[in-house]
Amino acid sequence: MRSLRVVVIGGGLAGITAALDCAEQGAAVTLVEVRPRLGGAAYSFERDGLELDNGQHVFLRCCTAYRALLERIGGAGGVELQRRLDIPVLAPGKRAVKLRRAGLPAPAHLVGALLGYRHLTLAQRLAAGRAARALGRVDVTRDDETLGAWLTEHGQSEQAIAKLWDLIALPTLNLRAAEASLGLGAFVFQEGLLRDAGAGDIGIHRAPLSEIIGRPAQRTLAETGVTLRLGWRAVAVAVDAGSFVVRSEHEALEADAVVLAVPHGRAGPLVPPQLRDATPWAEGLGTSPIVNLHVVYDRPVLEHRFAAGVDSPVQYVFDRTPATWSDGRQYIAVSLSGAERDHRLRSEVLAERYLPALAALLPPARGASVLRFAVTREHAATFRAVPGSGALRPGAATSVEGFALAGTWTATGWPATLEGAVRSGHAAAAVVSAR
Repeated sequence: MRSLRVVVIGGGLAGITAALDCAEQGAAVTLVEVRPRLGGAAYSFERDGLELDNGQHVFLRCCTAYRALLERIGGAGGVELQRRLDIPVLAPGKRAVKLRRAGLPAPAHLVGALLGYRHLTLAQRLAAGRAARALGRVDVTRDDETLGAWLTEHGQSEQAIAKLWDLIALPTLNLRAAEASLGLGAFVFQEGLLRDAGAGDIGIHRAPLSEIIGRPAQRTLAETGVTLRLGWRAVAVAVDAGSFVVRSEHEALEADAVVLAVPHGRAGPLVPPQLRDATPWAEGLGTSPIVNLHVVYDRPVLEHRFAAGVDSPVQYVFDRTPATWSDGRQYIAVSLSGAERDHRLRSEVLAERYLPALAALLPPARGASVLRFAVTREHAATFRAVPGSGALRPGAATSVEGFALAGTWTATGWPATLEGAVRSGHAAAAVVSAR
């Protein structure tokens, strides 16, 4: 009997996962990717001898599917997972405050961290505790108001939202609480902080993403028997009598099933004609940008692996100094989520805004020399997780048998995260493998 022929369009985490699943179930898989590399939105590149990640992607202990994929492709050695949730929170002119969980069962594990969070008044900390308990009971399918509006209704001041709740909302939802969907926000806090004490422990990528995801995935896919076509741009998918043809400008691939694993803005034109009237997500989901600033100082300025900032335009800052550097330089990366304004600004303007902010937040930076300053931008990094977005996110299965959708924008239940991408790939593979 001939093996099921599957074409996976897109070489990000969703496509990699779907291709591996289908191949391991006996399908003959071809993965096509328009770029000359794998990894999708999680990649690194070399600029003037320094390998830069396009973004500072983090994950949590509860991101079990993503962690399993790293083990599967041999990339787990390049990441580091905290033993306990520990976020240093910096503010100009003040001592660092740590949001660190205790070794108690949830939700008691966060009581000490909240009570000791001196960036808020005692009254604000107590009110935040009450709001957290109430948030734990919110239906995560609610998509009718913003997380910020709900927090305000539950006694959270503008200051408390900015200095506490946005610390979690921005990196996970790529929006501030004032704009983000209540349901997705409730999911993040419930899944990552309130249900299990260790769920929110943070994982960071110590090596460049190409070493953790791109190259290991390419090697594993080849070992699994997947045919890779890098630099191959899909321009159309047609279906007739249960068979598919995936076309580029110069070639056509025949398939029994197709997984479309590209960003929602690209996915709309690639669905078969039978589905063209059923893609409200193509434009309706919108996008939210992320900007990263890469700064090399002539000396150490950041004593933490990473830290959050409050009362500052700096959101999160990471120490990304290569292990091979021994001359005292430090490379730090600043991650700016929900960067609607900053992604439009020139590099010179961003330097004028953020280098003084870093000096205010990190006292050693005031006497340090900036050796390099670079900017990376993802203009459409994620879908826009606003109220109403949940109704637009499609499931993996479509009305065309054998044609499945994957990506963080699909209905995974998760926001646009590394975990959501991998889970979507599993779901899509299950749909096409059922053939």
